[in-house]
Amino acid sequence: MQITKAEFKCSSERISQVPKDDLKDIAFIGRSNVGKSSLINMLTARTGLAKVSGTPGKTRLINHFRINDAWYLVDLPGYGYAKVSKGEKRRWAELIEGYFAQERDLRVVFQLIDMRHPPTADDLTMIDFLIDRELPFVAVLTKADKLSKKQREERLAALERELPCADQIIKIPFSAETGEGVDAVKAIVAEIERDCAEEAREEDDRASMDAHEAEKDAGGYADDM
Repeated sequence: MQITKAEFKCSSERISQVPKDDLKDIAFIGRSNVGKSSLINMLTARTGLAKVSGTPGKTRLINHFRINDAWYLVDLPGYGYAKVSKGEKRRWAELIEGYFAQERDLRVVFQLIDMRHPPTADDLTMIDFLIDRELPFVAVLTKADKLSKKQREERLAALERELPCADQIIKIPFSAETGEGVDAVKAIVAEIERDCAEEAREEDDRASMDAHEAEKDAGGYADDM
């Protein structure tokens, strides 16, 4: 996968503000300070495309980035930060749920989880939500470099017990320090890009055939006259 163009499109504090065009969506979600911005910047090879902050709870809007003029990278608000009001937490939850309730063409959700610890209650709620909605998703296990080989093996084994439907979930260990896992994420995105390109070609072919048939029908009508 080669990203030749990546640009900020918009930030939305209300669902009515998100883009209404027909580009595909690839979404990223996780708890506050899990490493979402770092993954986005490494994936796009654009330092600073998504703002990296040491302060949790900074991503409070839905951020859309237009990639290769073909799809949107959607940075969803981080959840689970304790030091915000209940009203703000409720607003974030409504914003996230509102996004998933739309009829946009969402191709995959990258669900980020801190690999060092068991999934939080919010992580599990989000995963249950994705499963219930039958939305395709991949678990990206962040901060993998912070674990020793033995600790990593233990955490991977534990996740098989901790995650619902764990045997059906693709799990990618990721490190913003070493770049581990970036190629695996890119491979999934590249496959989606190929599928989208093929669908676009098929749609163009259908439109061309329809136009040709319309011309033939018009010609036949003119001959009858």
